[in-house]
Amino acid sequence: MKRAIFAAMMVWLVIAMTGCGDGHSNPPQTFVSQILSDPAFDGDIEQTSLNSFTITQGMSSTVQSVFAGIDPVALTEFRAFLDFPLRGTGGVPTNAIVDSAFLDIVINSIQPANGVIPIRIELVSFQPPTLLSTDFDRTLQPPLAFITVVPPISQTDVGRHVSVDVTPLMVEAQRLGLTDFQVRILEDLGPVSPGLIEISDTTGANRGVLAPLLQVTYF
Repeated sequence: MKRAIFAAMMVWLVIAMTGCGDGHSNPPQTFVSQILSDPAFDGDIEQTSLNSFTITQGMSSTVQSVFAGIDPVALTEFRAFLDFPLRGTGGVPTNAIVDSAFLDIVINSIQPANGVIPIRIELVSFQPPTLLSTDFDRTLQPPLAFITVVPPISQTDVGRHVSVDVTPLMVEAQRLGLTDFQVRILEDLGPVSPGLIEISDTTGANRGVLAPLLQVTYF
């Protein structure tokens, strides 16, 4: 009887080990999508006073960047918005499972020059894609998820690419079935020293190198 039980256990063990081996030898195929932000919908909102806002949306020959943070001189606050279309050719299928996602941005400048600026990136959904003053407000336009940039932005990042792991945001966007990955970028909450970052969003010939890029690996 004991041998029968032992034999049965060994059969199940072999089946389990065989299954594990097949899983390791045939991992799911992964795919990578690289999606540039949509310059027509990218922009920023500046709060100039309690109930006054200046909205800039759409990159052009005269607007080549977006701002996020608190101007250390004027003390007005900017929040940047980036829009990445997820569906269609080169996008992410609706049934895809996200393995990782990274947001790549190029920092044109920071203020003050010697500042260390903590940045928060929030997943939002400003639909229709026209920016409204209410999109600035975290109560009226609550974040669906957020991450903080580690380490904070500093002078060493100026003129360079900064890659930020936004996997939790992309996972949530995919779970919600969002057609666009839209983020709001702001100086982190809490007692912080004023600091402002300028993010490249050029429409020039080098847009493919300097504009915000979302890279998603999925299977």
